[in-house]
Amino acid sequence: MVDGLTASPRTTAAERSKNVAKPEFRPEIQGLRAFAVLMVVLYHVWLGRVSGGVDVFLLVSAFLLTASFTYKVEAGKPLKLIGYWLNRLRGLLPAAIVVLLAVVAATVSLLPRTRWEEVATQTISSLFYYQNWQLASDSVNYYAASQSAASPLQHFWSLSIQGQVFVLWPIVIAGAALLWRSLKRRRPDLGFRPVLAAVFGGVFVLSLAYSVYVTSAFQAWAYFDTGARLWEFALGSLLVVALPYAERLPVGVRVAMGWTGMAAMLSCGLLLTVQGSFPGFVALWPTLAAGLIIGAGQTGSRFGVDRLLSIKPLARLGGISYALYLWHWPILVIYLINSGNKTANWLDGSAVIGLSLVLAWATTKVVETPLHQWRWPTERRRRMSLVVAALVGVVLIPLGGWQNRVDAYEAAAAQQTPSDNPGAAALNAGYEPEIDPAAAVLPLSTALDDEWAKAGGACIEQFKPEDEGIEYCRQYGDPETAEKFIILLGDSHAQHWTTAMQPIAEKNNWAWILIHEPGCRYGTVGPDRNDSCNDFIEAAPDYILDHAPDAVFTVASITGKYPDGDLTPADQEIVAPGYVEGVLPFAEAGIQVVGLRDTPRFTYSVPECVDMRGTEHCSLPKDYVLAPENPLDELAQQVDEGQLPRELSFFDLTDRFCLDDTCHAVIGNVITIRDEDHVTRTYAHTLAPVFEERFRAALGW
Repeated sequence: MVDGLTASPRTTAAERSKNVAKPEFRPEIQGLRAFAVLMVVLYHVWLGRVSGGVDVFLLVSAFLLTASFTYKVEAGKPLKLIGYWLNRLRGLLPAAIVVLLAVVAATVSLLPRTRWEEVATQTISSLFYYQNWQLASDSVNYYAASQSAASPLQHFWSLSIQGQVFVLWPIVIAGAALLWRSLKRRRPDLGFRPVLAAVFGGVFVLSLAYSVYVTSAFQAWAYFDTGARLWEFALGSLLVVALPYAERLPVGVRVAMGWTGMAAMLSCGLLLTVQGSFPGFVALWPTLAAGLIIGAGQTGSRFGVDRLLSIKPLARLGGISYALYLWHWPILVIYLINSGNKTANWLDGSAVIGLSLVLAWATTKVVETPLHQWRWPTERRRRMSLVVAALVGVVLIPLGGWQNRVDAYEAAAAQQTPSDNPGAAALNAGYEPEIDPAAAVLPLSTALDDEWAKAGGACIEQFKPEDEGIEYCRQYGDPETAEKFIILLGDSHAQHWTTAMQPIAEKNNWAWILIHEPGCRYGTVGPDRNDSCNDFIEAAPDYILDHAPDAVFTVASITGKYPDGDLTPADQEIVAPGYVEGVLPFAEAGIQVVGLRDTPRFTYSVPECVDMRGTEHCSLPKDYVLAPENPLDELAQQVDEGQLPRELSFFDLTDRFCLDDTCHAVIGNVITIRDEDHVTRTYAHTLAPVFEERFRAALGW
């Protein structure tokens, strides 16, 4: 016997099946799942941190899957992959669909319209198990609407990865089985597990190496990347191979292994910044900890950690762990959005956990378990396929109705006249707005993705940057034939003014080019800036001096956002670091440089606030968000006194956002800010006449 298989190649499947022990139920693994879900829930609700518990879930799921398939291969049983996948979907989908439908209903009734598109999109990606890729894309997309706030379905990323592995792993094991049978022709005594160890050992090494690299280079992406997580599943599969050897260790050693693993697992989230460092090599901490607990097995000792993990309350909690994971996050997020709190206190957090436990128990007992245990008398695979299709349809049908409702809402708003949404024009002297009281505030909160500045097109021909430090370039008009040529320089706060610049350029035969780097206010390089920002700042001067524009437009100051200790946002407004040093080369080359004061920043999503609380409750005191004096005034004075070149000038549009000592969320029935700090495209367009007037005055044009 080798690995439970006789060496004779003539052994029948029935004989092999008798000689291979079927994996037994291990109550300590159920308890391990309970501890893992408790870590996830408690850390999310009260600590606002990631615990490493999800990584334990990933490892355990791979361990159980691999153990089951290894038994089938060694026993000579058919793998029946399609039946396995359908059965897994039948087990996973019911509870997930209940939660998805509940979140859709709660979103429509309790959440602002700003969340609708995001939740609708994530419902689809969660249902079809690719949500992790959507979140990965959003995490590295500066302009993603979902980047600034948690989604009630965000936790489905780990379930999506599990779903992908539930498809991939049986195929890998089936391939390993084919390889094993091929090798057995030459080595009849070769067991399946050494082949399995080689296959998953290779996956472990390659995926871990990739995970370490991508986590160090693109951590936000890596967190959701399936490839960066495969090694965690591979480690769970390798435990199946290693377990027989671990079980031969002395009981005392296994007792020590179990408690060491438990201590390491529970302390992971407290000692490590999991959210910012996973899933590179640091994720070995919770996964190896779980591996030690599984490897310790059933020690039979009253001092073993398995005795704790096998108690009935933990077994029951482990039985509802999947549903508890599904419910706790949307309940927490919906509570936080509606309460306006950043975190849950002890009382509210206890209520969130209590409600999650009740719903998890009910979902498991009423929905998940009955459907999973249901057996069709005939044509099982075909009928199971119909069940899975019906479950998917249960979500898609109401989702389609919801989308029709959104379309009707947007179509009605499209019929409004310009006088219903004058925006900044309502501030003009003598203007008497005639806004229909029933007119919707624009932009609609369901269409905020369209509110990023989209003027111009990609830079072409000789104006396309050659230096890789300049990644983003937009162009309008032909600088060689235009009356005036302006380069807009900086970050997204320079970009959002292209919407105002566009009609000005059309009217005056101007051309403009925007070169920008998200999150990089123009100034000088420094250790506080990231590499891409420093590369951009180093590349921009050569580009500008080579193309010699008539003027360079920048945002010259930075407004604060959140209080910092005793400092309010107003106390933190400053001239952009290194601004003067950064623009002096342009001024010395005879190029006019005009700097705009930054726009006020809000401490919350403005459209979301307007949706939930109304326009009158979403403004902020001017003296809280902006300094009493424009920090650029001092630079303007230095220009007047001859300390700085005359080519430098400045202007301010604060009075188009803040009036009567208040910075307004809505002006002229138009939302001013699309998130916390970027001007909406709709409002920027209404600002074009005032922008042109002050831009020309600053430059003397």
